[in-house]
Amino acid sequence: MRIAVLAPAAWRTPPRKYGPWEQVASNTAEGLVKKGMKVTLFASGDSLTDGELQFICEKPYSENPDMDPKVWECLHISHLMEQADRFDLIHNHYDFLPLTYSRLIKPPMITTIHGFSSARILPVYRKYNSSSYYVSISNSDRSPELDYIATVYNGIRTNEFSFQPDHNDYLLFLGRIHHEKGTYESIQIAKESGMRLIIAGLIQDQDYFNEKVKPFINDEDIIFVGNLGPEERNSMLGKAYALLHPVNFEEPFGLSVAEAMYCGTPVVAFKRGSMPELINQGKTGFLVNNINEAIEVLIEIKNLDRSFCHHWAAERFTMEKMVEDYMMVYNRVLS
Repeated sequence: MRIAVLAPAAWRTPPRKYGPWEQVASNTAEGLVKKGMKVTLFASGDSLTDGELQFICEKPYSENPDMDPKVWECLHISHLMEQADRFDLIHNHYDFLPLTYSRLIKPPMITTIHGFSSARILPVYRKYNSSSYYVSISNSDRSPELDYIATVYNGIRTNEFSFQPDHNDYLLFLGRIHHEKGTYESIQIAKESGMRLIIAGLIQDQDYFNEKVKPFINDEDIIFVGNLGPEERNSMLGKAYALLHPVNFEEPFGLSVAEAMYCGTPVVAFKRGSMPELINQGKTGFLVNNINEAIEVLIEIKNLDRSFCHHWAAERFTMEKMVEDYMMVYNRVLS
């Protein structure tokens, strides 16, 4: 089976630090290679893969302000589509734009929908609903206007994370610094509970950071460590008392939640989006509705079995499990 995996070109695949879509595209490609598939990864030129690498952007466009993202998106996607006949199928991890080629090429296209940035992109998905194959990354992140061939949960690379039976006394926020992800709410939870909070992640909204986060940073009880690479992320997740995930939107998946549980760290999350699918209530963490409820359950975290958290994630959210599920989708499409 010859498979083309289309990753975004905003960041390297896999990302050095931030880049969830690139990370999942990489995990898909490398997992398929391990299964013996002939895989070509379409990504930025500095990307890493055990398969074949094809690129038009030598470096990620998000790292070069002189590159117009729209121009390089077009060049990147068309670079694959102009050689589509080489492949038995195309696995698209690049949102809706590649769909506009899907009726002009021979191989079927499977699109993993990594969430909807807004309802304004739905017309493209609707147009190609009958001629493409859509995969959701959680059951909660499905549009009633679309048909789906499967739900496949994102899978993490288990070799990058390790189970930690013991923890330190800090809470952790890991994710985009943005209102959607609840950085400010995490600060309030930590302050009210009298616990130390470490904030790690990419500043996606500078105004939000300046107004809602920066005033609280004092390197004592509220600490900001910036964007983390894989090794730092593993250590920070594994030693946390709990991961805070008080999201203010319908979270499509949440890689950091799966990563934390794999490390043995329970999660306290607002009950929105996919969180009820990822978290086993009262066993791998707690689903709450507001800040006050989050504060109340923190004392119960110490009673949770960290090894159960690890095994829960290991059975559901690994690269190997994700690739097995995608292989079933590929076989259905090709048959």
